[in-house]
Amino acid sequence: MGFPSHDDRSCPMKKIPKSEIRNPKFCNERGVALVMVLWIFMFLFVMAFSFSFAVREEGLTAHRYVEESEAYYLALAGFEDGLYRLLSNPPGAQRVRPAGPSTQDQEVFDGTWREANLGEGVYRVRLVDEGGKVNLNRASEEVLRRVLSNLGIEQPLRDILVDSILDWRDDDNLHRASGAENDYYLSLVLPYTARNGPFDTIEELLWIRGVTPELYHGGVNHPQEGASSQVGLKEIFTVDSATDRVNLRTSSAEVIHAVLGIPIEKARSFVEERRKLSEKTLADLLRLLGISQADSAMRLFVFSNPSIVAIEAAGRRGNSAVERRVKGVVRLIGGSRGYNVMRWVDRDAG
Repeated sequence: MGFPSHDDRSCPMKKIPKSEIRNPKFCNERGVALVMVLWIFMFLFVMAFSFSFAVREEGLTAHRYVEESEAYYLALAGFEDGLYRLLSNPPGAQRVRPAGPSTQDQEVFDGTWREANLGEGVYRVRLVDEGGKVNLNRASEEVLRRVLSNLGIEQPLRDILVDSILDWRDDDNLHRASGAENDYYLSLVLPYTARNGPFDTIEELLWIRGVTPELYHGGVNHPQEGASSQVGLKEIFTVDSATDRVNLRTSSAEVIHAVLGIPIEKARSFVEERRKLSEKTLADLLRLLGISQADSAMRLFVFSNPSIVAIEAAGRRGNSAVERRVKGVVRLIGGSRGYNVMRWVDRDAG
C-alpha cells in the first residue's frame, strides 16, 4: 500500500521550534497583566487629577479667605473712620471739612459714600441718620399706603404689602383682607410663623408676603418708558428711628420722594440746595421744597439733630472683586461725648 505524494504524512516527522509553541495559559496571563496595568494607570490618572483639583480649590479658598479677611478689616477701618467723623462733628453743626485738597464742605449725615485708601486696600463709608427714614413700626396705614404709592407700586401689590406689614407687627393672628398670618406663612415650602410684634430689623421685610429681593434692595422698574430705577424699601424704612416722623434736616432724596410724592429729580435738587446752607432752619427747608407750614404733609416731618446714626462701611483689597461690609447703628449719648452700639451687622448686603 502506497501513500499519495501530496500527503504530508508521507514526509518525515518535522521538529517544531520551541519559539513557535503557544501556551494558552501564558497568553491569558499576559492579557490579564495588561488589563491590570491599564486599570492602574487609569486609577493613578484619576487620583492625580483629583489631587490637583483639590490643591487648586484649597489654594483658591485660601486666597479668597485672605482677601475676605483683609476686606473685613478694611471695612472695620472705614467704620472707625466714620465713627471718628461722627464724634468729631457734633450733630448740631452737621458740617465737616474733609482732609485733602478739596475745600468744599460736606454734610456728615447726607448718606454720601466717602472713599479712602489704606495700604493696598480701599474702604468707603457713609453716615445715615436713621431719623431721616420712615419708622416701619410706627408708620400708620395711611403713611404706608402713601409711601408705597409714591414709589410706584401698583394697587394689588400695594394692598398686599400694607396689610401684610400691619398683620406682621400686630399681636393677633387675624389677617386683614389682603394680609397674611401664620396660616399663609406655614403653608410655604420653608414654613415659619409671623412675628405678631414689632419688627426687630429692617431685614424682616424680606419675610413679608409680597416683598421680593428686588423690591427690598431696589431694582429696575419700567411701568412706562423713561422710568428710573426703583428705590429699595431698605432705603426708605427703618426700625431704629426714635420718632414716627421723618427728620427733614437729614432725610435723603429717596425718602423725600417717597413721603411727599414729588419727582425724584426735584428731591435731589432739594438735597443739593440744602447742602449749601451753612445754617438750616425749618423755614429754609420748606421754602426750598415750595411748601408751607400749613401743608398737611408737614405733619410727617420733624426738624431735629440726629441721635441715632447708621455707620455703613465696605472694604476691599486693591482691584479684588471680594468686598466685605459692616454696619453699626450708633446711639449718641450727650452729643459728641459718647455713644453705644445698638446694632451690629457683618456682611451687610447694602
